[in-house]
Order: sequence, then C-alpha cells, then structure tokens
Amino acid sequence: MGFLSAVWSYRSLVIITLTPLILLPLPLLINDKVAECAFTLLVMAVYWLTEAMPISVTALLPALLFPLFGIMKSSEVASVYFKDFHLLLTGVVCLATSIEKWNLHKRIALKLVILVGVNPGWLMLGFMFSSAFLSMWLSNTSTAAMVMPIVEAVIQQILNAESRVSVQRRHELVGTCNPGLQLEEVKDQSMQTKEIMSNCETSKAVLCAVPEEPPPHTEVSIPEPQGRYRSRKDHLMCKGLSLSIAYASTIGGITTLTGTSTNLIFAEQINQYYPECNCVNFGNWFIMCFPISIIVLLLSWVWLHWMFLGFDFRSLFSCRKEKSEREKATAKVIEEEYRALGPLRPQEMITLVIFMLMVLLWFTRNPGFMPGWASLFSNFEGYATDATVAILLGLTLYIIPAHKPTHPKFETLISWKEFQSCMPWEIGILVGGGFALAEGTKVSGLSAWVGSLLTPLGSLPSWLIITITCILTTSVTEVASNPATITIFLPILTALSEAIQVNPLYILIPTTLCTSFAFLLPVSNPPNAIVFTYGHITVMDMVKAGLGVNIIGVLVVLLAVTTWGIPLYDLNNYPSWAPLPGAPNSTAV
Repeated sequence: MGFLSAVWSYRSLVIITLTPLILLPLPLLINDKVAECAFTLLVMAVYWLTEAMPISVTALLPALLFPLFGIMKSSEVASVYFKDFHLLLTGVVCLATSIEKWNLHKRIALKLVILVGVNPGWLMLGFMFSSAFLSMWLSNTSTAAMVMPIVEAVIQQILNAESRVSVQRRHELVGTCNPGLQLEEVKDQSMQTKEIMSNCETSKAVLCAVPEEPPPHTEVSIPEPQGRYRSRKDHLMCKGLSLSIAYASTIGGITTLTGTSTNLIFAEQINQYYPECNCVNFGNWFIMCFPISIIVLLLSWVWLHWMFLGFDFRSLFSCRKEKSEREKATAKVIEEEYRALGPLRPQEMITLVIFMLMVLLWFTRNPGFMPGWASLFSNFEGYATDATVAILLGLTLYIIPAHKPTHPKFETLISWKEFQSCMPWEIGILVGGGFALAEGTKVSGLSAWVGSLLTPLGSLPSWLIITITCILTTSVTEVASNPATITIFLPILTALSEAIQVNPLYILIPTTLCTSFAFLLPVSNPPNAIVFTYGHITVMDMVKAGLGVNIIGVLVVLLAVTTWGIPLYDLNNYPSWAPLPGAPNSTAV
C-alpha cells in the first residue's frame, strides 16, 4: 500500500518517463517521417490529457522533436509559433484589462440583473444572461470570478432574510407578553393560587406543577437553525444559482470568435490549412452562434430551474405586487452593490465606446452580404484582419489619459503591468504548439495517411459523422483542457473531411463548439472549479446538472449546423479552397 501511494504521488514523473519509452518502438522500427510525427503527436496527446506537465510546456515539444527527427528546421518550427491569433488575443486582452480595471463589467452585470427582477427564477436567468454577455468579450474564467462573489453576496442576503422572517413567525406563534393587557389575568391567577395553598397541604407540590408566566418584557428565546442552510429549498436554490454562473460563463463564450480560445484556435487553423478560405469571420460566426448560445442558455435555464427551483413557472409571471422578504433582501443587496459603483465615470465611458467601436469594425470588415470597410483597401485584399482592429484599438488604451489634466499624476487607461496580469501567456504558447504540430503533420504526410485510413467512413451519412465527432470531443474535453482537445482533434478531422469529401467546416465548426461543452466535473473547466470552491455544490450535483446541459448543447449545435448553418457557409458543397483526395495540399510547405 505504501509503495502504491508513493507511485501515485510521483505519477506525473512516471507518465513523463514511461510514455516516450513505451512509444519509442514506433519511430525506431518504422523509421519514416510519418511514424516520427505520430510519436510526437501521441506523446503530446498523453501529456495534454493527463497534464503530467503544464500544457504550455508540452506545447514546446515540437520545437525540440521536429528538428531532431528532421521533419522541420528549428527556424521553421519557431516561425509558426506566432500567428495572427496572438495579435488578436493581445488586442482583446488590452480591452478586457480596461473593462476589468474600471469595473465596467460589474456595472453591466448588476444592471442586467436589476432589469430582470429578483424572483429566484428571474434572478437565475438574469445572472446567466449577464455572465453569458460578459463571456462573449472576456474570458470565461474572468467572468465567473467576477460574477460569483456578487451571487454569493445575494445568497447570503436571501438566507439572512429568510432567517429574520422565520424568527418573526415563531414570535407570533408563541405570543407577545403585554403587562397592561395581562394585569387582570395575573391577579386572578394569584387568587387561585392562594386558595389552592390554603386548602391543600401539598401546596408546594402543586405550585411546582403550575407553569410560571414569563415576567413582563421578557423575550422568548428561539433556537437558531443548525447548519449552513435553513431548509433544503434554500440549499437547492444556492446550488442552482452557482451552477448557472459556471455554465453561462462557458455558453456565452461560443458566441464570438474571440470569446473563447477554442474558437480562436479553430479560426487560425482554418487560415493555416486553407489560406484561400475567407468564409469565416467575426460577423458570420456571430450570426451562426448567437442563436445557438441563446437557445442553449434558455434551455439550460429551464433545466436548472426544474432541477433546483421546481417546475412551477407560473410564479414567474404572477402579478403579485407585494414582494417577499427574500426578494426584498435580494433587491437591496444588488441595488447597494450598484450604488457603490457611483455614477458612470469618464474612464468607463471611453472603454465602452472603444468596446462598441471594436465590435462594429469586426462586424463591418467583411460582412459577406455587403462590401465591408476592408474593400476600401482593394489593392491590399486580405491584408487587414480582425487582429488589425484589435491592435489598433488596444493601442489607444495606452495613449488616452485616464484622468483630467488637473489630476496630479498622469496615467493612461491601462498600463503594461496591468496587461501582463491579464494576458494568458500559457494559452499563447499552447496555441503556438498546436500550430507547429499541425504544420508538422502536413509536412511529414501524417495527415494524408490518417485521411486514407478514414476514407471508409465516407459511406456513413454526414449527420452521423458529425454526431459521433461531437460526442467524442465533448467526452474528451471533460477530462482534458479545451485548447488541448481542439488542438489534438483539428488535424485529424481536417484529414477526415478531405478524405470523405465533406466540407471541412461541416465537421470542424460543430466539433469546435462542442469542445467548449465541459460541464460535468469541477476540473473540466475553470468556471466549474471557481464555482465549486464556494461549497454549495457537490461533484454529483455538477455531474447530474452538467449531463443535461451537455445533451442540450450537442443537440442544439447539430440543429444549427444542419439548418441555418448550411446556407451561411454552403456546407452541402465541397469547396474549391479545399484539396481533392490524393492531391497535395499547397499549404504543406
């Protein structure tokens, strides 16, 4: 037993050591570039899935192994580690830094909750919409970390209000001692007592049996409830509110290309594999995914409401004017939080204007149904991208003063140190490693070899292939990080789509979206872990609720990709920008 516990404590070292040793016969016996690249891919996949090493450190393995195997030169590997994705991420994080620094995100979240009301059902929906909206532009981790303390404060106010109401009701049941009203009753009782004492020799025994009246102005002590929650209903409400934040923070991120790292990885991989594919941009992705996120969000709300608040939705639409103590306490804490922010400050207004301008420029760069502003630079078609917009407006945050000229200290809206604290450097390295791995699979011929193996799947219906890949990625992403999962699957599914001559977007878009659906475990997603630490939910609570949300998400994605996604991306036709089976991919070199 002691030996097993020692091995378990050093499990990461065991995995790091044994994995390459077990897979070493692959490059030694076969001794070609496909086997050597497959060795690299399998080692990285095991390290990513087990997190034996930090995922960003694992992403550096192509820079070590590809030059040693002769697959790519070191300079070639290094050049693919930094792409347009990193510039887009940098600009977006600049804006997110300013939003978080000046508390604009908190103001937006609280205002949305105030608008929907404080009934527990509406409160859950309000927090879900607030979290989803913020997650479109901020990371899901930042969103959950910001919204959850507000939810916790609301929960505590609700529990305290229920406690006060319970105490008042107990006082009413026991009764209140009023000496003025009870004066005659006390006199009558004293006369009766005297008669008993004079007529009975065992007066002391009788007196001991008579209950004493409480003295005037004496408060009846009421025992306080034991435990953290007064009732199971309160506990279920806390569970529902907590899980709603975790799930909404993830659901909202799929709406925009910049909302989550998996979307960004997909967009850059498409540009890398198919340089002539200009059909995926911020505008049409939003048109595709906004209905998905709204439908998934509403159905998830219904599911969580049924699980934790009951299936009586009539109370949500009742015309009751008088609010309960619970609702009054909830409204009070939310309004106090909002008032504490003060009036809208100039820094928040400038950040809001830059945010709206960035979104507008993303939408209008190349909307597809009309010429965008990128057409003004017709001589440089394809030069300006969403990253250009992000960098332009991100740089302005380092230029615009944060205070009036009369302020004693000059300060811009954000500083470099503040940006560094928000920048997810590990994601940048991880994505770079994914780009290097994808390039290596093409150069070595591994992707073509995998494609030839998957050709028999072409006899299956497209919808069945998509369903299988969605379920597979959703299952894997529960135990592996989302960026690592999509980085592993994209090269394989790209080869599959080319082998069976299905539009690559038909498989890659739903797979990318389903990679974000990691709802089952606290370790599946950072928002899940953040919510779990507050102690309202158990792992089994998350598994039961997350399974339903997972099913909802996969079904809605399949519905979207087989309905409005088909005309939006022309998914029924194999595109001219994708190579035919057996034809060399021009992007391989």
